[in-house]
Amino acid sequence: MSTFFTEYAWLIPLLPFVAFILLTGAGKSLGKTGAWIGTVASFASLVLALCLATERMASDAPEYSKQFEWITIGKLKLMAGFEVTNLSTLMLVVVTLVAFLVNLYSQGYMKKDERISTFYAYVALFTSSMLGLVLADNLLTFYIFWELVGVCSFLLVGFWYQKPEAKAAAKKAFIVTRIGDLGLLIAILLLFWYMPGQALDFTSIHNVFDTQGGVISTGITTLIALLIFLGAVGKSGQFPLHVWLPDAMEGPTPISALIHAATMVAAGVFLVARTFDIFEASQVAMNTVAIIGAFTAIFAATIGLAQNDIKRILAFSTVSQLGYMMLALGVGSVTGAMFHLFTHAFFKALLFLGAGSVIHSVHTQDIREMGGLGGKMKITAWTFGIGALALSGIPPLSGFWSKDAILTVALDKQPILFIVALVAAFFTALYMARLFFLVFAGKPKEGQAAKESSSVMTIPLIVLAVLAVVSGFVETPFNGWLGGWLLGGEAEHHVSGLVMIVSAAVGLLGIYIGWLMYAKGTIRRDAVSSRVPGLVKLLERKYYIDELYQAVFVRPLYGLGKLLELFDEYVIDGLVRLSGHAVGAVGRLNSRLQSGQVQAYALAAVIGIVILMVALAGRRFW
Repeated sequence: MSTFFTEYAWLIPLLPFVAFILLTGAGKSLGKTGAWIGTVASFASLVLALCLATERMASDAPEYSKQFEWITIGKLKLMAGFEVTNLSTLMLVVVTLVAFLVNLYSQGYMKKDERISTFYAYVALFTSSMLGLVLADNLLTFYIFWELVGVCSFLLVGFWYQKPEAKAAAKKAFIVTRIGDLGLLIAILLLFWYMPGQALDFTSIHNVFDTQGGVISTGITTLIALLIFLGAVGKSGQFPLHVWLPDAMEGPTPISALIHAATMVAAGVFLVARTFDIFEASQVAMNTVAIIGAFTAIFAATIGLAQNDIKRILAFSTVSQLGYMMLALGVGSVTGAMFHLFTHAFFKALLFLGAGSVIHSVHTQDIREMGGLGGKMKITAWTFGIGALALSGIPPLSGFWSKDAILTVALDKQPILFIVALVAAFFTALYMARLFFLVFAGKPKEGQAAKESSSVMTIPLIVLAVLAVVSGFVETPFNGWLGGWLLGGEAEHHVSGLVMIVSAAVGLLGIYIGWLMYAKGTIRRDAVSSRVPGLVKLLERKYYIDELYQAVFVRPLYGLGKLLELFDEYVIDGLVRLSGHAVGAVGRLNSRLQSGQVQAYALAAVIGIVILMVALAGRRFW
């Protein structure tokens, strides 16, 4: 079989990187032309990724890797290269497709921004970094791209640096994810120490943890797996390192779509899937991933019920859905996790870009200040509704199939976590119904002059809406193609009619209650807040996690920093200043003594002789 596109897969991340170089080198001189450079580069990468996927559609397509010697230190040789597997191919298609649509959409959303060329340069580097991460053949080069993804998120979240909130959100994202990144770095160092031959490539990791066994002790394996998971927790916004993700909404909305659908948050899930052999070798690690994932799913879903910022609701939805993916990995279903990542990329990108269309039109993000937009923004309303139904797990949309794949495995392996995930699914449907009906249904707000967005923004919405409908059919109880393709014929084919019925009923129940409360008005909107105001306040303040971190970590560390600053200023710098003053004083005294006047030298000699005589006389006397 042909391997032409497989051998040249390295071109996929290279093209957006070239666009980044061109846009950065040209600066503002390109103007809006820079937007087309970024868009064309992302489209070219998409075409290559689709060609690669077509080439590898055969279930027996072999994995391909190409390495070269990177650094040699004595006997130590560090290798770098790229590896193409079906898993990485799936990610390449997802990333390039969403990136292209975001680039196209941004031509409308960002057209009035003075720094549009810089924006597209950052997006190109972001896309290139994520694609490089996907193709990396070993953990060292993976980590380099992992850090580049973090740097790009910092640049894009804080793109509107004139806003204090944007600067604070960028710093928060960068600092919080550093915690997870440190864990991943320690895991890589431990692997380097314990792996035979200090090999860090994924093929060697698979051979050691999957086929040989016993090479690395269970305790060390568990530690390595948990540290890798810590890295994934940071990037994918899992509890307790989820706090940066909602604040990242301060960046431009197209970036929110890119981060939440295909790049940064997907990197954590992909990392666990890529190193899954290590996790399978430790039941403690697997249980930890499953429990953290399930808890995050319901934790973020409850917070989403009480938020009023349209983008923050979707942000907590992302945190919750990433929890589902981690739950799937924790119960042993790589297919379930990657299937949900695949479908989630499309309907979550659709929801964020739809939210951007609304914000672009009404110039507010508060859903309480919206209403009746469905009549004036029909394309946005219909496509957003499709995305909301897909996220809520309503059949036959894509989210139904991928979420059911996870729920079915959870019921089989961890029934308690299945119940938790099912409750989270109900809350998901409820808060999405609340969002949709408050924004698009009802009467328009007074003075709200809304209009449909331009075609350059609505075309990506239509494409993503179609994908949100059809993408789920790659893995259904009647067609297990995706699992067989990803796992090389060893398909995870889980079918449960009961789960399908129950999950669909739960989703429909959540939407029905949302309709009664926020559209028809049969149930009072303040039915909960009037009876349990403390609970609503707790959800609005996100369980006070940010305040807790402020009290426990931020303020004490800030206080310690101030103490160290004072110590540096008054002790360290004080000693330096004292030394300088002392030398200066000695110099000034010496300049007086060395005046060049003979009479002064004679007087000094006389005084010295007198002092010497007095001293001698005193010695004789005593």
